[in-house]
Amino acid sequence: MARSSQLVQLFRCIRWADVLILQGAPILGLVFSIGPITATKLLVSSLFTTASFLLVAHVFTLNDWADYTRCFHHSNRAMLQLEGENITPRRLLVFSFTLLAASLLLFLFLPGRCLLLATAVAALGISYSHPSLNAKRTPIVSTLLHLIGGLLYFLLGYALFSPTDSRGVLIGLFFGLAFAAGHPLQEARDVGEDRNVGAITNAIVFGQFPSFVAGLVLFTTQYLYLLWLAWSGLLPRFISVLPIVCFPIHMWWGVQAFCRGLNSETITRFENRYRILYAIIGLVLLLSIVS
Repeated sequence: MARSSQLVQLFRCIRWADVLILQGAPILGLVFSIGPITATKLLVSSLFTTASFLLVAHVFTLNDWADYTRCFHHSNRAMLQLEGENITPRRLLVFSFTLLAASLLLFLFLPGRCLLLATAVAALGISYSHPSLNAKRTPIVSTLLHLIGGLLYFLLGYALFSPTDSRGVLIGLFFGLAFAAGHPLQEARDVGEDRNVGAITNAIVFGQFPSFVAGLVLFTTQYLYLLWLAWSGLLPRFISVLPIVCFPIHMWWGVQAFCRGLNSETITRFENRYRILYAIIGLVLLLSIVS
């Protein structure tokens, strides 16, 4: 009974919302490559979605394990309850790699290129989170890993029904930029907690305001890149309306966050707002493919 309770607690510590949000990139990659829909493709897609979910859950739980072992602040409330539930960092680590093993086992039944990309995602997560490698606490490098990670997540889905080609890489870079742009803002949001525990982040080294501005610059780059993707023909031409409409709204919300004072509350509100824009962009991209 105790083991069952601890297993439930371990599953509760998964950042479900974050894991589900990150499924957007591989699912869009899948849709970009699926072609005519058949019953077999739907079955394969279901298997892929499960494997992808387990893979991303591993990435997040490994990241939380790394913070847990170093007594850093945790990313969700469930993590704060682990100490009281007699769940050790070692047990969380075993749980995380069990998720990875289950994910890779499912990827064995999918095209080999998907397995290779899943392995690359896992390796990237380990290099980012593991204390002995500590890329998470290496300024600039940590943001570059988000850029690569976003690209790999998209290609993971794209490779399910199509070889990894230049079209996939170029479209995937948009998701890489989206991931990278959010990272400096996250560190600007957490600068107080990171400083208290002695963490080294972009916001600690360069300052909260420069880190926030770096995020806005990357967001600007992301919208310009989306505009280029549409005008180059890699995406439908009407997609160019999205950056034209969303960019000024996004920047205005950023200016509002700055004017209200950069702190955890204002930046969190900004993040919640621009995620709505991301959801709209993702939905329009999805509809542009399936229609």
